[in-house]
Amino acid sequence: MIIDEIKRKALEAAKGGDAVARDVLRLALGEIQMAVERAGAEKATDEISAAAVRKLVKSNEETLGLSTDEAANTALRHELETLRSLLPKSLGVEEILAALAAQKDAIRAAANDGQATGIAMKQLKAAGAVVDGKDVTAAVKQLRA
Repeated sequence: MIIDEIKRKALEAAKGGDAVARDVLRLALGEIQMAVERAGAEKATDEISAAAVRKLVKSNEETLGLSTDEAANTALRHELETLRSLLPKSLGVEEILAALAAQKDAIRAAANDGQATGIAMKQLKAAGAVVDGKDVTAAVKQLRA
């Protein structure tokens, strides 16, 4: 489970003197606990945990994009690396294209890119694929070209 991995890595970071990783992992644990409470769940599931970690990743990416302080950016990059290591690897554009091979005709026949992306996302979610929306958009554009 993701939460167990976070706890293990937080302990390792604390023992290893990596304050940035320790702190961001503790923050992730707090965010997961809040997400569990908001969802009314009894315990943290991988789905809830991953969603909370993705939210932190997105927040840090946005902050990194706005910051000009190189010291702060270095810490943010380290936080992002630590958080991303907790998430399942997402498919790249080529892997998405392969996963959508069976739906290629339906994607091409869609009235517009938005509908085509909807078809693609439905197929990918049904297959349990972890994907980035930008990569799906790029794959759909390639299929429709």
